[in-house]
Amino acid sequence: MISLPRDSLINAVLIFVCLFTSVSSNDAIAQTPTSAFWRNATVYFMLTDRFKNGEPENDLSYNRTTEPALLRGFEGGDIQGIIDKIEDGYFTALGVDAIWMTPVIEQIHGYDDSSGITYSYHGYWPKDWTAVDANFGTEAQLAQMIKTAHAHNIRVLIDVIINHTGPATQMDVSWPDEWVRTRPICNWSSYIQNTQCAIATSLPDIKTESEVPVELPDFLLDKWQTEGRLEQELAELEQFFARTGYPPAPKYYIVKWLTDWVREYGVDGFRVDTAKHVEAEIWTILKKESEIAFAQYQAKHPQQLADSQPFYMVGEVMNWGILGFKNAIESTLAYDYGDKQVNFFDYGFDGLINIGFVEHVQQDIEKLYSRYSAYLNEGPMQGKGMLNYIGSHDDQDSFDRARRHNYTTAFKLMMAPGGVQIYYGDELARPMLVDGSYGDVGMRANMNWNDLSQPETQALLAHWQKLGKFRQQFPAVGAGVHQMLNASPYVFKRELSEAQTVVIAQGLAPGVKSIKLNSVFAEGVVLKDYYSGLSAPVKNNRVEINTPYAYLLLAPDKH
Repeated sequence: MISLPRDSLINAVLIFVCLFTSVSSNDAIAQTPTSAFWRNATVYFMLTDRFKNGEPENDLSYNRTTEPALLRGFEGGDIQGIIDKIEDGYFTALGVDAIWMTPVIEQIHGYDDSSGITYSYHGYWPKDWTAVDANFGTEAQLAQMIKTAHAHNIRVLIDVIINHTGPATQMDVSWPDEWVRTRPICNWSSYIQNTQCAIATSLPDIKTESEVPVELPDFLLDKWQTEGRLEQELAELEQFFARTGYPPAPKYYIVKWLTDWVREYGVDGFRVDTAKHVEAEIWTILKKESEIAFAQYQAKHPQQLADSQPFYMVGEVMNWGILGFKNAIESTLAYDYGDKQVNFFDYGFDGLINIGFVEHVQQDIEKLYSRYSAYLNEGPMQGKGMLNYIGSHDDQDSFDRARRHNYTTAFKLMMAPGGVQIYYGDELARPMLVDGSYGDVGMRANMNWNDLSQPETQALLAHWQKLGKFRQQFPAVGAGVHQMLNASPYVFKRELSEAQTVVIAQGLAPGVKSIKLNSVFAEGVVLKDYYSGLSAPVKNNRVEINTPYAYLLLAPDKH
């Protein structure tokens, strides 16, 4: 192995360094309120490989040609496919505020056969944190995708991994023992048994607790040398460690590599994988360094988006959810490891994925909405963000996997208090039960673009689009205070401020709908139904609109 050089004089000073100080690994940081934008945001989550194949020429990169088990190999989806769908307005029509894509960093080249021949199509088996995997595309395409998204006022979140590397294979050597452990296997019984253990037999665990300097692996140095970038990578690492004062321990290398994607390409935020399996203090450091990198990028590329939002970090903490879901402490929001409680909001997170929604969504809709609103606006979650979802890539308890209640499920999710995550294909009823598949791959089938030729799929997509665009135009939907106006038919309002109030109704019969407004809007105000596109004035504290639909999405007509 070759040690990272430490004896040369550092002459370069990075932009904005004076504005930030190094963060002790023992420090938590104060939580600043999450913006209404992110508390209401619609985030579209996709498995990059399963979304759209925009460039078939890269489908067999790194000689990944061995026949895999069903849905356990690369299916062709790539960065170019995402660019294509941004450019044709697909996400804009859905009201998407941000795209969250699974990791596109270079993955192990070979396959793991511990559960059938499986390639790293999902992006969660890293080999090199500093490169884009050729199956997904190139760095130039990633830069173009982010630029294109920003041009459409869409932000980009990338999935980041610090917890583990990819498995060793016939084509991939293991990371050195100084970097990883393979034993013990986690038993989830304590903080240590979540953070200093391997979460699976085939996944080497990064020693994220370590402050001991380590050398870079020979295979990585040789790779960089072959690619002609060894000197540059070493010089940048030297600058990073000199600036921050951190020792060259595994976690700090990875922090540097991850924040480079922000600094170079303008990534707007991170979705953090396996957050509870890493010592919480590292997330403080990642957030601080990401903010530095984000400021540097914005200084060089001002006004790429219509509005300014801070760098956003949302975490996956399995078994965490609001209202005391499973391991969450209701009164404090902390995750309970058994012997230790950690509030991830104290460690740089602006939001957490609300894994409890898939269970809560089964309850009465008014109970769901009123409890959520109170918890988010008056309770422990006040000023904090979260993402609700009905489906995900690794949650086999995803709601309505059989896709039997597509319209009501869409409404419950998209009109729920809090931010929301659309899992790719929710809007097209993409199958999540695949005959012959096992494990979680059934939830990772290819996007069902061909179904858009069917009228019923077109109608369902239109339903999602109307809900999504309304939420995007009126942040009161996710970030406002909820109040029921009528039980049957179900009518409620959301108020973010005096300047932004909406009224929403569900379960209406076709034809004329006469909705009592409980003085929410003044007499004579023209209301637009953003579901049908029709408008009508308020008369006698009511609005009457004739539509064939079961829904009304009401707000003052901006025109």
